[in-house]
Amino acid sequence: MRTKIEVDRIRKGFGAGGGRLPVVDGVDFSVGDGEFVAIVGPSGCGKSTLMNMVAGFLCPDEGSIRIDGVDHGGPDPRGILITQHGSVFPWLTVQENLMFGLNGLPLAEKRGIADHYAGIVGLSGFERRYPHELSGGMLKRAEIARALAVKPDILYMDEPLSALDALMSLRIRNELLRILAEERHTVMLITHDVEEAIHLADRIMVLSPRPARIQATYEVAIPHPRKLTSPQAQELRAAVLRELGVVE
Repeated sequence: MRTKIEVDRIRKGFGAGGGRLPVVDGVDFSVGDGEFVAIVGPSGCGKSTLMNMVAGFLCPDEGSIRIDGVDHGGPDPRGILITQHGSVFPWLTVQENLMFGLNGLPLAEKRGIADHYAGIVGLSGFERRYPHELSGGMLKRAEIARALAVKPDILYMDEPLSALDALMSLRIRNELLRILAEERHTVMLITHDVEEAIHLADRIMVLSPRPARIQATYEVAIPHPRKLTSPQAQELRAAVLRELGVVE
């Protein structure tokens, strides 16, 4: 598998002098082209800081990040960040939100692309609706569709489903897996939900308490569709939770 993302011993801290707070400390990993990697860790350990550096929104104090072998110096249209806070524009319809970013294309083509991705995430018939007319789950699907519509190489996902109830989260996870089976993307997911990581990822990395270091890595060698009640999934869940210090 060709390497898509290379993270080489990056460090990041905030503040100055004796009051400087180290947040990420010597993190080193790579992500293959088309691989789905989930990162879990304790609350406040530096997961989002790490994601923002890899996505190009923060610069590391030390170390380097390369995308396709080239130094990564800032946000790049090849990668789209989806966060837990949501980023759809409330003054635009679903279709207009999905057309946003499709620059340089004729209007009819942009509408066609937007409607195609609305259909992929199950929002056909809601293209003319505004965000306030949608449920929380539909809003999240619209956000995922908007990210996919610009055909990014990389999806950076920072706890995108954390505000949803368990049933809606499961539905959207299944929807995301279906989309990824059709359209190949490299994915980095930050999550506090171990079952979500097992359900979606090819590999799980566990971060230490702040300052973040990679404490353990687990390959998820369970074919899709995955049953989270299977012995393999339960064994992996227990191993990750032990690494996080949640269970003995």
